[in-house]
Order: sequence, then structure tokens, then C-alpha cells
Amino acid sequence: MHRTAGKESARRVILHFLIRRQIRGSVIAVICVACMVLFSSEAGAQCSARDALKNRLTPKTAVPADARPMVVKSAFAVPVWRRITTGTFANSFALLSALDAAGCVIGNSAEEILARPAFTVGASKTTVELFAVSAAELGFQTATAPLADIYARAQQLGFALAAAEVAPQLRLQYFDQPMGELLIGMEPIRTWSGEPFILVVANGGAGLVLIGRDGGADAEIPVASRFLFVRSSGAELAKASPRGR
Repeated sequence: MHRTAGKESARRVILHFLIRRQIRGSVIAVICVACMVLFSSEAGAQCSARDALKNRLTPKTAVPADARPMVVKSAFAVPVWRRITTGTFANSFALLSALDAAGCVIGNSAEEILARPAFTVGASKTTVELFAVSAAELGFQTATAPLADIYARAQQLGFALAAAEVAPQLRLQYFDQPMGELLIGMEPIRTWSGEPFILVVANGGAGLVLIGRDGGADAEIPVASRFLFVRSSGAELAKASPRGR
């Protein structure tokens, strides 16, 4: 019974995705290039440029690209950046509908990711502690670094990749995102054409968006880019054990 319900849910997500893509055409593809986006005018929207500014009750700005980073030595030296709740939706169709209702613009590749069987939502509500760390803070000193190297360094320091659900959930729970900030993080998921993509939670200045970008191992990422990680379970166990103290 659960398997039948899961298949029906997947069919609904794919149908919803195809209808939305047919209506919108290729307009949203521009988002992936410049983060210049269209946004919803619904009264309840939270992701439009106007609402994004209104939701920033405390002035915040993204970290300057030329700021000298402090190199992270361990995942335990980094404070929790934000706590969010996952597992609040029955399926990805409901999650996608909530993003629509909030007026959040979703790029075509991001929408594909949410429609893929590999994208799943938690079965129960869970509080997730997120750590936001740039590639430069992980020790990379070149202008860009391969995504695989960034992830490998993070895992060496005790971080783990966040579940794919974290990105859209964060988009719904982070309406005061500073302008110009882009947050990356998740295990890459392949689109229908077989290309690996990762999700990016961003404020490009024209509203709050959820977009996808190249998630291939060789993808070159600017080292100023910030990634969302969780602490690995192995690192937590090591800290709790007598040897880890």
C-alpha cells in the first residue's frame, strides 16, 4: 500500500512539474545565469523582493568577497548557523506547492530535482542544525575549487552533506536572507537528462529563489561561495567517546 501511494505521489509531482514547465517555457533559465528573477504577486507571498526587504528586520549583509577568512580546523570549531525543521510535508508535491504559495521562484533544474525519485522528504519532523562555511574557510586559496575537493575537505573536518530536502525547507524558513547571498549544499541529484545538479538558496536582489547549478565533481566553485553542512554522525560519536574528549 505504501509503495502504491509512493508511486502515485511521484506521478503527481512529475505531472505538476511538466505542466509548470510547459506554461513557463524557458524564462526561468535566466535565473541560473544572473539570479535576475520574476516573482509572484500573491498577497501571501514571502519571497518577492519587497517582502524579502520587509522580512529583514535586523540589517544584515553577506560576507564581503574580499574579507580574509578564518580557516576552519574542525567542524566543532564552527557555531551553528541556523536550525530548521524538515519532515513537515507529506511529499515533494506538497513541498513544491508551499514554495509556490510563498511566491518563491524555482529554477527549471531545481524543479527537476524536486520531481526526481531520488529527492525525498523526511517521514517525521526533525530539527536540523546547519553550518554555513565557505570554501575559502575550508582552506582553499585559489579563485575557484572543484566541488569534489570542497566536499572531501569538509568531510575530513567532520562535516557531512545536508539532505536534499534541506535546501527547499531553508528557502521556506529563511525569508530574511541578505541580498547577494548564495548558499550551496547537498548530495548532487541527476536530472532527467542524467546531469548532476545541486540546489542553491539565493537572494539575487529581485526576490528569494531556489535554483540549481552544476553538481559535477569537476564543477569549479568560487571559493567565496558558502556551503550548508551538517556535522557527520562519526564526528559526533568521536567527540562523545573518551578518546574524543
